[in-house]
Amino acid sequence: MRKYIVILFCLFICLSIEGQARTFSPTRNNATLLGEDAQIFVLTCTPGTEVWSKYGHTAIRIYDSAQNLDIIFNYGIFSLMEEGFYLKFIKGETYYQLGIESHSHFQHVYSKIGRKTYWQELNLSLQQKQEIYDALILNYQPKNRYYLYNFVFDNCATRPYYLIKNVLKDSIQSSYQGAINQPYRSTISHYTGHNSWVDFGINMVFGSKADQPMNNEQRLFLPEELMFYLSQATLADGTPLVKDQYIQPFQVAPVPWYANCWLGLTIFALMLIAISIWDRKRNKLSLWIDITLGVVYVILFSIVIFLTFFSSHPLVGFNWRLFLLPIIHLCARLIYIIR
Repeated sequence: MRKYIVILFCLFICLSIEGQARTFSPTRNNATLLGEDAQIFVLTCTPGTEVWSKYGHTAIRIYDSAQNLDIIFNYGIFSLMEEGFYLKFIKGETYYQLGIESHSHFQHVYSKIGRKTYWQELNLSLQQKQEIYDALILNYQPKNRYYLYNFVFDNCATRPYYLIKNVLKDSIQSSYQGAINQPYRSTISHYTGHNSWVDFGINMVFGSKADQPMNNEQRLFLPEELMFYLSQATLADGTPLVKDQYIQPFQVAPVPWYANCWLGLTIFALMLIAISIWDRKRNKLSLWIDITLGVVYVILFSIVIFLTFFSSHPLVGFNWRLFLLPIIHLCARLIYIIR
């Protein structure tokens, strides 16, 4: 039962999970010195069709032809085979890790599944490139590569950003407004699809914290926001942070009319109304439907209660949307109750 509850929760809340547990062991070590022509890129992958890939993904590419080096640093690696993974995920105690793989393999995997990869070459001095590379190699050491994943505060997009920012000594400024002052809820809904069933599920488990506006950096947990933030970023002296780039806005697929959650809820209400009318005519209550739906409500409330009080997942909590199904149910059954 616990496994299925986690799967349900994953469908609702899992962000930017790039679950291919693949790594590439570099032949270099901390002493590797990058050449004058070395390049560092921030890569942004477009959304996929699966729920967990709808937000895109961010990675860092290090390219140095002189050192025969062309590798990807990917902060989105996790393993479902980890002991106690499901319970840890529910409690918000899932550890992700930094993985390294060849750029050719990374590109092959994403192109094979139809996801584009945009790139931004950072405008850095050789010393800054070296510091970023050394920091990534240090992060990749066994004792450092694992980190406590957090849905909006520590993920595959925030890790590269804060690493770069730390090397540049907090000198990054950007004129990109994007999702500044927009609430988490509506911004996340943009990627999941407004009024989709995934959106409906997320809104059921998100509490009032999800309606708080995001500040300048809080929105950068979203790969697309980070991409455009970097595209208009400058250093303290006015130098553009990005030297060259190929980027485009994400194309978010519209929700088909038949997958609209409000259509489904309308059908749900009409079915309950029809059952209530039938029950009234035969003067007998179809108790099985009320018991079945009651069990569903108890499970949903139990999940939200646990996430709210016993897990460290951000944004979850009670909100009016959680009571929508029981209210529809009660209103439809009033046809039988009130005579």
